[in-house]
Amino acid sequence: MSDELSEKVQAAKREAEQLKERIRSTREKLADTTLRQAAERVAALPKISMKVRRTLKGHLAKIYAMHWAEDERHLVSASQDGKLIVWDAFTTNKIHAIPLRSSWVMTCAYAPSGNYVACGGLDNLCSIYNLKTKEGAVKVARELSAHTGYLSCCRFISDRQILTSSGDMSCMLWDIDAGVKIMEFNDHTGDVMSLSLSPNKNIFVSGACDATAKVWDIRSGRCVQTFTGHESDINAVQFFPNGDAFGTGSDDASCRLFDLRADRELNQYTHDNILCGITSVGFSHSGRLLFAGYDDFNCNVWDVLKGSRVATLSSHDNRVSCLGV
Repeated sequence: MSDELSEKVQAAKREAEQLKERIRSTREKLADTTLRQAAERVAALPKISMKVRRTLKGHLAKIYAMHWAEDERHLVSASQDGKLIVWDAFTTNKIHAIPLRSSWVMTCAYAPSGNYVACGGLDNLCSIYNLKTKEGAVKVARELSAHTGYLSCCRFISDRQILTSSGDMSCMLWDIDAGVKIMEFNDHTGDVMSLSLSPNKNIFVSGACDATAKVWDIRSGRCVQTFTGHESDINAVQFFPNGDAFGTGSDDASCRLFDLRADRELNQYTHDNILCGITSVGFSHSGRLLFAGYDDFNCNVWDVLKGSRVATLSSHDNRVSCLGV
């Protein structure tokens, strides 16, 4: 009986490999051109000169994460000094300075409504803070506990739902009001380092230390696409503005662009002089530029279509831990 079962398992594995090979060959036949070839007639971008416009000072230790509010004026930053600071980027004033229960914070997020911020890290918790309390003082609204590893990233879907990724190799969807996990997303075989929510809010992408990026459908709770190509940990993922593609940044010193419709990698962003890992990525509003933060203290700006570097932002005195556009 056991021999018969193992034979069936082996036959199923062989069939799965054959089907994968057929999918691969069909995909290759459809790949009649590359993004760089298709973009040859598009005018090249001029070299871009960017200057520092504002410097926000107030943290007393390493800043590990930041996230813009949807009003494009406010942002939240999380630091090892045990503070979560909400800033007005126009005036550089601090709106809130929130003391954290754990200073080992690795991520933070601003809710689309502007009513809440969230953070988490080595405490394995996602802490939600209400910025619009009647008393005026910012308080912990919820502490979401279910992950068995550090919290690497969190992003609000709305005031009532938030997504988290963790070093326990999973992502989770939470009901903030009830303080409970609604859904768990398991398919990665390494620490999940980053996630990005699609503009339509129904799908999100995650990047992990298994060197894969996975696209998940929140409605079904399943992984619908897996993208390979990176040779080391993926530290950052970010959806393209129209939601049809996403960018990644990895310890293999490359950024890449993957397309959901073509189900393949479209472009790579590398340079012979760049040997260090990428910590974070972000697209310009048009999607033509890809910003990437590096361990060598720089932020490089890439032409998404042509794959060429068009600017280097070099004002930091240490590694760029996080960037936001």
